[in-house]
Amino acid sequence: MSAIAPVMILLAYLCGSISSAILVCRVAGLPDPRLNGSGNPGATNVLRLGGKGAAVAVLIFDVLKGMLPVWAAYELGVTPFWLGLIAIAACIGHIWPVFFNFHGGKGVATAFGAIAPIGWDLTGVMAGTWLLSVLLSGYSSLGAIISALIAPFYVWWFRPEFTFPVAMLSCLILMRHHDNIQRLWRGQETKIWKKLRKNKDKKKE
Repeated sequence: MSAIAPVMILLAYLCGSISSAILVCRVAGLPDPRLNGSGNPGATNVLRLGGKGAAVAVLIFDVLKGMLPVWAAYELGVTPFWLGLIAIAACIGHIWPVFFNFHGGKGVATAFGAIAPIGWDLTGVMAGTWLLSVLLSGYSSLGAIISALIAPFYVWWFRPEFTFPVAMLSCLILMRHHDNIQRLWRGQETKIWKKLRKNKDKKKE
């Protein structure tokens, strides 16, 4: 089955390159997320620009485009190493999409979707970690960073054979959050609740 893996890697990249944030904003008549808000075409920025409905649509699509290629490869019997590369390809597609001038998001939802086929128990723990981190801190980026740091340990506990691929995926996510880590360290990162409040105030004016 390793012969099919390179094809799956290419398909995963192309699937990841479909930027749902940009497409949803176009369909809904919202501002381009690459040019407005944080400038990041992801669910969190769409939440600020267009509200919960648009953000949920983006989130679901981003999760699916990471989940479906990995799930298909998993069902075909692809080995853990190649599964990891397929998952990374989907995230690279999201981060540097060939269809949108290589300007994409940070890959958190897509990475979560790519990890989900490993098992529902792991998926639940990962989702709970992200949600708890965001609720306690108010920082969406911090939730992503903490989840990426802990993910390899969770995987090692539940399915140790996937530890290395997930660790590679976590490194990619952490690299994409380099600027957020710097802002958090300096106390310059804005809490998601404050950003939402500012946008509501602007709409009222």
